[in-house]
Amino acid sequence: MIKSVTPKTMAPPFARYAHGIADTQSGLVLTSGQLALDVDGTIPDGAQAQAQLIFANIDEILAQAGTDKSHVLKVHAYVTDRSHMAGYMAARDVWLADIPHLPASTLMIVSGFTRPEFVVEIEVTARLQ
Repeated sequence: MIKSVTPKTMAPPFARYAHGIADTQSGLVLTSGQLALDVDGTIPDGAQAQAQLIFANIDEILAQAGTDKSHVLKVHAYVTDRSHMAGYMAARDVWLADIPHLPASTLMIVSGFTRPEFVVEIEVTARLQ
């Protein structure tokens, strides 16, 4: 069974998709790429603040799916400039600080997102508990 996951504590998706899905047959949880849009519509300034909000939202998605960050298998991250890498990595390292294993990770530099204020996008693949 596949379950769409869109927590009400987050800004809704921009279009017809879920923030994440949980597939009980495979045991996987996949998040859509998350941008730093707070529930009130604000966008934090800077890569570190954006990544912190994104990881908090990913925590919400994982919780609603029935898992948590200790079950993350891979982190996929995208930044719009090399100058945003350090802020993203600082937020990621704090988010993973208490995790006994380190997930696989991909970090790419891209030309941009839907709005120029967004400088970081993150998605994760996790397993159900």
